[in-house]
Amino acid sequence: MLHVVSYQIADSIDVKGFRSSYKEGIYHYDADELFYKTGELSFVYVFKYGVVCFLNYSESERDAFLGRIAPFCKNVFELKLSEEFEVETNAKEYKFGYNKIEIVSPDIEVLRLIMLNVSQSVSLDYYSQLSNLLLEETNSHTQSLERRGRLAISGQSLKMYIGKTLNLKNRISENLYIFDSPPEAWEDENLNRIDLGLKRTFDLQERYRDIREGLEIVKENLELFKDLLQYRNSTFLEWIIIALVFLEVLNLLIDKIFKV
Repeated sequence: MLHVVSYQIADSIDVKGFRSSYKEGIYHYDADELFYKTGELSFVYVFKYGVVCFLNYSESERDAFLGRIAPFCKNVFELKLSEEFEVETNAKEYKFGYNKIEIVSPDIEVLRLIMLNVSQSVSLDYYSQLSNLLLEETNSHTQSLERRGRLAISGQSLKMYIGKTLNLKNRISENLYIFDSPPEAWEDENLNRIDLGLKRTFDLQERYRDIREGLEIVKENLELFKDLLQYRNSTFLEWIIIALVFLEVLNLLIDKIFKV
């Protein structure tokens, strides 16, 4: 039985910088990920979106590796999100169970695909938390709008809120592409079947869709908030113009009265 553990440890990881520092055992790499073979059946998978996945590593070995990669991380989390999964080898056929897969043989590409899906699952948990946070903050403003008929927030604070929300939304959107199937799965029928089975096991497509729908709701509300802010500013300018006109008229009346 092989044990897979995946951690969301930070917002992002400098994959290029870490590869320059730690080259031993690299089996596969590109601009977004690093895959290390460190033993006969021991592997580490590093992703630029802040995830590190281990297969057949002890807790002390995982801690040592995470300590080594920490300087290359942006915004390291105190509390890491994690996902665990079991891989049973030498089965008669491929079977998917709750938190477990049975595979015919420990082929390296099969193991890499399993680690990829476990990593996508833990990352979806992280992005789901971020999107839920955006929805909660947005809902608090829309509820205020329902109760009071206006946004209970100053223009400057509203701009800062919109900026913060857009930054989070963009960060999520930039990384959602990662949940597509890898090219290897499209080229190999067996890998494709395993990939589809793992996506069903982790419910990746449904969770991915929920995040996208949540982001669309946030986007619609931001458009409304922006329009309300523009309306508030234009109304304020109109009142300033009215006040200036009134003062000018008052000034003319005073001049005429004193001349008389």
